[in-house]
Amino acid sequence: MLSFFADITLLELAIIAGVAAFASVIGGVAGYGTGALMPLVLVPIVGAEPVVPIVALSALFTNTSRAVAFVNAIDARRAGIVLAASIPTCVLGAYGYSLLTSKGALVVIGAMMTASVPLRRFLRGRGYRFSDGGLGAAALGWGVIVGGTTGAGIILLSMLMAAGVEGAAVIATDAVISVVIGIVKIAVFGFAGIVTGKVIAVAVLIGVVAFPGAFLAKRIVDRLPVHVHTTVLDVVVIFGGVAMLVSALMR
Repeated sequence: MLSFFADITLLELAIIAGVAAFASVIGGVAGYGTGALMPLVLVPIVGAEPVVPIVALSALFTNTSRAVAFVNAIDARRAGIVLAASIPTCVLGAYGYSLLTSKGALVVIGAMMTASVPLRRFLRGRGYRFSDGGLGAAALGWGVIVGGTTGAGIILLSMLMAAGVEGAAVIATDAVISVVIGIVKIAVFGFAGIVTGKVIAVAVLIGVVAFPGAFLAKRIVDRLPVHVHTTVLDVVVIFGGVAMLVSALMR
């Protein structure tokens, strides 16, 4: 496997590993992290094309550890609703992912995420939440986005919170959904022939380094009141949306 790192320096490997460790803790507390942070270091080092499959494969490690750490908090019913609706559209998104990473897509996604927090709080203040049907309908669109981009887990957070999932249950349910979606994406990418040895090697490095982060994050989350954790999630959602908008404007 070392041969696949031949064109990556030790300093670059150390940077990838360091960001992966940091992102795993952030992801365990906030519900996402790897998909949003890793492209910032991966694109300059390995190029843009392999980033989506690398993040998808490494996410199998990080989300599995998160699911194990938070297993008692998983909302299986809502996870089933999201997966049933999103898997078919995820296949479509993964197959055409290169078309879904345009500047226009980033603007739309970033604007939607940035607006989702005040909109969700406004609707919740008036007693509105996603029904099971509404969650399924939202998951249809999310499947296309998550299939063709990185960092789309932040949208899933908003969906779950709008459906009434709170606290550690958001992290746990997100993790289970993300594991299954990750398997679907890797299968499609493998069929398309874009899962190379280098992709696997970098993904394994990220996954191994990030795996313990979920258990440290659980210790942090267990000490946070639900309203504080929800506020953290809201801040992360807005930050992620703004980051996408900035990324789009810089292209």
